[in-house]
Amino acid sequence: MGGVINRRLRVVLAEDSVVLRDGMAELLGARGCEVAATAGTAPELLAAVAEHRPDVAVVDIRMPPTHTDEGIRAAVEIRERTPATGILVFSQHIETALAARLLAGGAAGIGYLLKERVARTSDLVDALHRVAAGGTALDPEVVTGLMRGGRRDRVDALTAREREVLELMAQGHSNRSIATRLVVSERAVEKHVAAVFTKFGLRATATDNRRVKAVLAYLGLGAA
Repeated sequence: MGGVINRRLRVVLAEDSVVLRDGMAELLGARGCEVAATAGTAPELLAAVAEHRPDVAVVDIRMPPTHTDEGIRAAVEIRERTPATGILVFSQHIETALAARLLAGGAAGIGYLLKERVARTSDLVDALHRVAAGGTALDPEVVTGLMRGGRRDRVDALTAREREVLELMAQGHSNRSIATRLVVSERAVEKHVAAVFTKFGLRATATDNRRVKAVLAYLGLGAA
């Protein structure tokens, strides 16, 4: 994973468990984040984001009253109302259909991590910074689930190595981090990334994030 950027992030934290919510708020505060507000329900989350305009909203999927998809529906609404706010879904559950619904509006500034697989607070904070900067932070299991429901023809033109690189891009790794994991040079990774962009027909523009577009195409959620 990329290094944590030394910038104080404003975070709104939505979690229905009071103990977990307070514990996370304390941990994030100790790691240099400013927890502007916490919420235990989806309406509280929407109100807190509207009031505080955080860099990132950390959202659990299942929240009161039905504990089904209140959190993800609130996340989609946040994206519509304040698209500059990053969304990091932090859940115990892999909900592929719900993740696809959120990502369908664009993967820039979206993360989905599984609580049981985040071993260190620094990993969570690192993901928050990536999402706030417009990147992605998807757990490998979430990527796998999305790929099962995606369109495989989008990646048929890629080599095995290019698919490896793109999967790591989907998880939020930088070129340097990918190079370390694959035990290759950073220049080799750059060549693979460039090949992916070419095969997906993604041209450089002043505003488009080609890495995010490539990830969407890989997951079968966007047009290449």
